[in-house]
Amino acid sequence: MKREDLQLYFIMGTSNVPHHEQSIYILEKALQAGITMFQFREKGPHVLTGLAYEQFARQCQKRCHQYSVPFIVNDDVELAMRLGADGVHIGQDDLPVGVARKRIGNMILGVSVHSQDELQTAINHQADYVGIGPIFATSSKSDAQPPCGTSFLQQARYLHPELPIVAIGGINCTNAHAVFQAGADGIAVISAICQSEDIEHTVSTFKSLCRINK
Repeated sequence: MKREDLQLYFIMGTSNVPHHEQSIYILEKALQAGITMFQFREKGPHVLTGLAYEQFARQCQKRCHQYSVPFIVNDDVELAMRLGADGVHIGQDDLPVGVARKRIGNMILGVSVHSQDELQTAINHQADYVGIGPIFATSSKSDAQPPCGTSFLQQARYLHPELPIVAIGGINCTNAHAVFQAGADGIAVISAICQSEDIEHTVSTFKSLCRINK
C-alpha cells in the first residue's frame, strides 16, 4: 500500500445512500472523479445479507479493479478472503488486531484507533495504516464515539512520522483543511460523497485541499 492511496478514502454501504439501487452508480461516479481507496462497509439498518450481500461486494470490487483503486472490506475477514480483496479494515470491537493479521497474511490491514495504547497495538501487529476519529460529529455511524478533534491525530503524527494515517468523522470540504494540517495523509468520507449533488466537484475539492497541504 502506498501512503497516497489514503488521500481520499471513500466508505460506502447501501444504508448510506437514499436508495439502495443508487449505490453502484455513486461508487462509479466517485471512482471516475478520482477517489484513491474504497471500503465496502455494509452495516446499519436494512443492510443486504446472504447472497445479495456478497454479490454487491463483488460488484463494488469489480468497479474498483477497473480503476485500479484498492478495495478494502470492513470487518468481514471471511468475505475479504473469499473475494481476494486488497485488504481489511477493523475497529476495536471487531476481530483482535493480531488475529486479523495472522488470518489475512499480507493483505492490507487498517485499524481504527482512539488512544495511544490502541495505536501501539496496531503498530505492533504490522497494521498498514490507522484510522483516527471521529474528528468531527458524524451522522453516518449510529455507534460512533464522541468527536475527538485533531489533538490525538497531531500526537500520533508527531510520535510516528512514517505511519500512514487517515482521518474520519464529519469531514467535509469546509473542515478538511484543518485535518490535513494536523498531519493526516488522507481523509475517509461517507456522507460527503454519498449525499453530494455533484460528486465530481466534491472529489476535486477534497483532492485540491490535500495538494495544498502537502
